[in-house]
Amino acid sequence: MKKSTLFFTLFTLLLAGTLSLAAGLSNSGNNRAGKEAVPMEKKKTAPVSALQEIYFAGGCFWGLEEYFSRIPGVHEVTAGYANGTRAHPSYEEVCSGKTGHAESVHIRYDPERVSLKTLAEQFFKIIDPVSVNRQGNDTGSQYRSGMYYVSEEDRATLASVMARVQKTYNRPLAVELLPLQQYYLAEEYHQDYLKKNPEGYCHISFDSLEDIRPEKKALVDPNRYSRPSEADLQKTLRPEAYAVTRKSGTERAFSGEFWDHKEDGIYVDVATGEPLFSSADKFDSGCGWPSFTKPIDPAVLTRREDGSYGMKRTEVRSRVGDSHLGHVFDDGPKDKGGLRYCINSAALRFIPYAEMDEKYGELKVLVK
Repeated sequence: MKKSTLFFTLFTLLLAGTLSLAAGLSNSGNNRAGKEAVPMEKKKTAPVSALQEIYFAGGCFWGLEEYFSRIPGVHEVTAGYANGTRAHPSYEEVCSGKTGHAESVHIRYDPERVSLKTLAEQFFKIIDPVSVNRQGNDTGSQYRSGMYYVSEEDRATLASVMARVQKTYNRPLAVELLPLQQYYLAEEYHQDYLKKNPEGYCHISFDSLEDIRPEKKALVDPNRYSRPSEADLQKTLRPEAYAVTRKSGTERAFSGEFWDHKEDGIYVDVATGEPLFSSADKFDSGCGWPSFTKPIDPAVLTRREDGSYGMKRTEVRSRVGDSHLGHVFDDGPKDKGGLRYCINSAALRFIPYAEMDEKYGELKVLVK
């Protein structure tokens, strides 16, 4: 199933005649599609903010990439080829079974939001850990299962999870636990494959995502923010902002400052400065108001049933400021959870990425 889908994708790309894309697939440069080997020494000394990383192999990497990308706290997932003997392998070479590579995913995550232990536990929920060189309909050494770590400190955590899983099986686990030797990004058409092809082949179930619970401290501390008095808000807020946030007003579609805003940064409550949304979760819904797939932290919003104007809607308000923000609907992107937070620009203040360090530096990891 996977190969037939792949051939269709390749055929479509050829029909498109995009020479630049074809060049990107064969290029060994430093772009995402270039299959550049990850320089391990550089990644150890120059991590992005406080992110940590782990590599998992468990059959076709399309499903693994999509599954882990949906876990709160996971910043980025890529698909690639790990721990083989051939440099810069192509997908066809890996499929031959002669390169020693395993189809793998590289996960960068925020340990303050999700632990390595949780990621490893979820990994074992979506693979058959006693199956040798096979997951789902895919067979071959390139589909073997493994956990490949960069930091030696992570080995103990992974080994502990494996030991607990082993107690539930009578056969030995067929899962490698090894340090990462090398990793090459897969071709661009493999990246975010199931987002591009929602009906594409996938050998895993996403049901176990419901098992994940928030970990550690809240992402946004409400004690850092306070709501000014009503008199002060009336003096400091622009008339439209006051009408929206305090009187539950609605600005005209396509009239607000941020409906088509694309700069990197975060959007905060105009009344209190409490962070609400990241530009990474903003999308063009075509409705004329800023639209987001999720808040920075679910706890920063409150919901209320709204029966005004003869409609049944769900109003969203800010936690600390109790500012009316807009409404949430269930017609958002399905691959992002299916929600659309439709928010008034007048209820928001934008903090550019370059200016976040002073008050919001810990949230930069959620932007890029």
